[in-house]
Amino acid sequence: MKEITRRQFIATATLATGFALAVQPISAKVITTDAKGLIAGEVKIPVKDGKIPAYRAMPATGKNFPIVLVIQEIFGVHEHIQDICRRFAKLGYLAIAPEMFVRQGDVSKLNSIEEIRPIVAKVPDAQVMSDLDATVGWAVKSAKGNGDRLGITGFCWGGRITWLYAAYNPKVKAGVAWYGRLVGDTTKLTPKHPVDIASELKVPVLGLYGGKDTGIPLDTVEKMRDRLKLSSSKSEIVVYPDAPHAFFADYRPSYREKEAKDGWQRLQAWFKQHGV
Repeated sequence: MKEITRRQFIATATLATGFALAVQPISAKVITTDAKGLIAGEVKIPVKDGKIPAYRAMPATGKNFPIVLVIQEIFGVHEHIQDICRRFAKLGYLAIAPEMFVRQGDVSKLNSIEEIRPIVAKVPDAQVMSDLDATVGWAVKSAKGNGDRLGITGFCWGGRITWLYAAYNPKVKAGVAWYGRLVGDTTKLTPKHPVDIASELKVPVLGLYGGKDTGIPLDTVEKMRDRLKLSSSKSEIVVYPDAPHAFFADYRPSYREKEAKDGWQRLQAWFKQHGV
């Protein structure tokens, strides 16, 4: 994608319909949440270089809704992430999931994780933070959101971003990070990782991790826990001993119903406890 066509590209980009190709076939346990009583669908968020697509779900009546940013996995804002937004809306939240990879490519149309990873690797953390700021601004200005009751949650790739945005934006009341990587290489695009910001973190973040996650070694989870003890955030990490990576992803074989339900309950309690 040439730089000169970037604005053109993001102006015409739209969200995925259905599930990303790379996650087929879809599990029989997939959860489907209807949009009854909700306003739900794609919106466009004004950002520095154009507009990016996002999925927004909120109650059809009322105003001043608490805002939850829902941050995608590497598969983009496909049906699973959209469904999570509707679940939040049913609880009274304005939930919004901006498409974070739109400038780099449409991952929903790719057939494998191997094809997706190079695109995701090109996404700068600074761009993500800026886009999330713009999303919060849009939610307050255009969608009846209450900026004083802001929460964030994310899955896998989005779990890492949850930690980072909570450190970046002190207006966040609380975050819940689902199995997001905690360590990594320091690069120009990814200058810091959750373990690097843990000791200075002020926003309370709940981390939900799987003991059988082959991509996130438990020693990195323990390192994060130790660093968090130095912070004033009162953040916590829960490890489900028998859960693999992506245990909340009900459309995938990795789904673990017991741990997923427990995590969802913990998320709701965490948000309530901290004013989201």
